[in-house]
Amino acid sequence: MKENNVKISVIGLGYVGLPLAVEFSKYFPVIGYDLSSDRIEQLKKGFDKTKELSKDEITSCGNLHFVHDPEEIQDSNVYIITVPTPVNINNIPDLSPLKDASLMVASKLSNNDLVIYESTVFPGATQNICVPILEELSGLKYNKEFFCGYSPERINPGDKNHSLSNTVKITSGSNEKTAKLVDSLYNKIVRVGTHSAESIEVAEAAKVIENVQRDVNIALMNELSMIFNKLDLDTEEVLKAAGTKWNFLPFKPGLVGGHCIGVDPYYLTYRAIELGHHAEIILAGRKINDQMGTYIAEQTVAQLTRQGINLIDAKIGILGLTFKENCSDIRNTKVLSIINHLKQYKCKICVTDDWVDKKDAKEELNVNLIELNAVRKCDVIIVAVAHDIFSNFSINQWKMMLNKDGVIIDVKSFYNRDTFKGTNIKHWRL
Repeated sequence: MKENNVKISVIGLGYVGLPLAVEFSKYFPVIGYDLSSDRIEQLKKGFDKTKELSKDEITSCGNLHFVHDPEEIQDSNVYIITVPTPVNINNIPDLSPLKDASLMVASKLSNNDLVIYESTVFPGATQNICVPILEELSGLKYNKEFFCGYSPERINPGDKNHSLSNTVKITSGSNEKTAKLVDSLYNKIVRVGTHSAESIEVAEAAKVIENVQRDVNIALMNELSMIFNKLDLDTEEVLKAAGTKWNFLPFKPGLVGGHCIGVDPYYLTYRAIELGHHAEIILAGRKINDQMGTYIAEQTVAQLTRQGINLIDAKIGILGLTFKENCSDIRNTKVLSIINHLKQYKCKICVTDDWVDKKDAKEELNVNLIELNAVRKCDVIIVAVAHDIFSNFSINQWKMMLNKDGVIIDVKSFYNRDTFKGTNIKHWRL
């Protein structure tokens, strides 16, 4: 395949696929396909509900066309699959989106076409799950009549400093020539360069352990915060002191949700179990992080009780619904576990988050969002997400939002311990 003949289809236009389609369209003709007709219509108008790209960035791409009809990807010769890879209610990998995308692409494959996967999977998934689907439906032979690559996504939602073009990209291919072609394609759009992995399996493993490492380290901080709370020590102050040593890693406690860190470790542990290995450290970290929403809710109850506030009908304001700061992504948000746990106490709960579409919050999480200025006279406010807008409220603003002797549960330690001195406000932070 010559680069001047490349025609790309990007399958899935979420946080990963849309930036990829936009960047590749600067060099090649690109078709952007998504299952959601609403998403396609919005993108045609230049509106990205994820708020990752501006209207100008989307509409200025003359080589990019958004489609909802799978027949329109037929003339491509490079297919890049960026669909989600979630887990089910039992934390078992749900590969149905990946399989469905592979089936769709397989029906369009022609001789010498290239299929590149970006979705996070366990090592061996591309070769053992996706390739057989492509072979069976297309009737073509793998590594003879069609070829595969794997280049794991490294998109960090809401992060404008680490974008697609300035983050090193791992690339790989099903044979030496394919690996070189895949690497060459991505070098077009990643200005800081790529790392060509020795095999697709190495690239798959590298991706999944990136998030396993973060998950385990955050779990350690979460467990330490529980211990320090019992010791009546401020975790932030302890970490600040420990951080003066040159090799102390700067991880902090918090809620671990989203589509990556809260999910990817289960892909590796699933594969490990298939091989007869129980991944003790990884699963222990997952157990701690999965329970943090409940822990925050129970600490909220404890603080209300200490303040002499009746739990029944207590008014609780929750600031933030997304899984992380300054982004609109609500997938696997652990704020929901806080909400659900507090509901059993018959509390009155109000949630605000200007980053989230109210319709999406209702349809996907059954949460009714209110405006920030409607959060008033609460018995407790949980600062659940570190959105910038929540970081600099004045004491007068807090007094409007809280009742006398109200409580602030500061999950992300936004505010110093001295901030509320001289007031009746009780400040607890993780």
